[in-house]
Amino acid sequence: MTGTGSGAGIGSRPTGPIRVGLVGYGLAGSVFHAPLIASTEGLVLDTVVTSNEERREQARAELPGEELRFAATPDELWSRADELDLIVIASPNKTHVPVATAALEAGLAVVVDKPIAGTAAEAHSLAALAEERGQLLSVFQNRRWDNDFLTLQRLIEDGELGDVQRFESRFERWRPQLKGGWRESGAPEEIGGLLYDLGSHVVDQALVLFGPAVRVYAESDARRPGAETDDDTFIALTHAGGVRSHLYVSATTAQLGPRFRVLGSAAGYVKYGLDPQEAALRDGKRPAAGEPWGVEPASLWGRVGSGESPLTGGGRPVETLPGDYPAYYAAIAAALRDGTPPPVTAREAAAALDVLEAARRSAREGITVELDA
Repeated sequence: MTGTGSGAGIGSRPTGPIRVGLVGYGLAGSVFHAPLIASTEGLVLDTVVTSNEERREQARAELPGEELRFAATPDELWSRADELDLIVIASPNKTHVPVATAALEAGLAVVVDKPIAGTAAEAHSLAALAEERGQLLSVFQNRRWDNDFLTLQRLIEDGELGDVQRFESRFERWRPQLKGGWRESGAPEEIGGLLYDLGSHVVDQALVLFGPAVRVYAESDARRPGAETDDDTFIALTHAGGVRSHLYVSATTAQLGPRFRVLGSAAGYVKYGLDPQEAALRDGKRPAAGEPWGVEPASLWGRVGSGESPLTGGGRPVETLPGDYPAYYAAIAAALRDGTPPPVTAREAAAALDVLEAARRSAREGITVELDA
């Protein structure tokens, strides 16, 4: 099985199937990346990097139509970089920068799971390296293709809410017991905690909707017994255009609030519940051409109105657009083949990290942090 050997990037585009090396087959690799890659026309999952034999068997079982190869470490890929076109990094956060750097230096396009790095400076350095080498570098911000986010974008674009004044976004869970692992580690090199995990999503969404932030305030706590890093965080942003975003990420929420509450000069939008795509992927379901995907029942649609509570039937129900995680990798394939812009850029990810760093400083020092627009 031989790849295109194109080192697919801006200056060198693949002409055959785009061969993908996936680094990591834990939660991110197995639930999100592998199924989406395998279901995207033009992408072929060639190699999975994991030294864990159980995970190799899991990959074989979950991807029966793929002629998979395996590698124990990412370093094994660089010696045969001419057989691959794209490296997807779904390994722990601390590996993102070194593996992405090595892949770019090997002449390969790169997708990195969020967060791309531990600091905005590292993200900018990676972006500069990719630009210097003419290689694609993108960040997997899949929540831009959540059903509720796509619906909110349309409502704003259509002027349904008037001028948005306040954006409330919650990514809350009730997980009173620690699960362990690097995501809950307090070691700085692990880049754990909810601020950089779920916070990467809610901050990215706020910046996409309302532009750069000029002021950041945050409160961050480790509430569960034995917690080493934040598990309950609030972030307040003031955007350059005047919109205020209030963002909540938590594993300690016994009663969940609305996913979105968006208040405008003409109306508000309230939406409960999470996009169904992650749950579907966890259950082993896969996107397929012509088949419904990312669709939720009418009972979960949000409501638009003014002066009344959606919980008592106020406002009118608004059909939620289908979620569309497959659109991310379809856009990656198009970027590699046609030179179109990547769906998420490293510079955008760096801007989100600027906000996350400011939030961490704000929570630590009890101050409001000013940012350049």
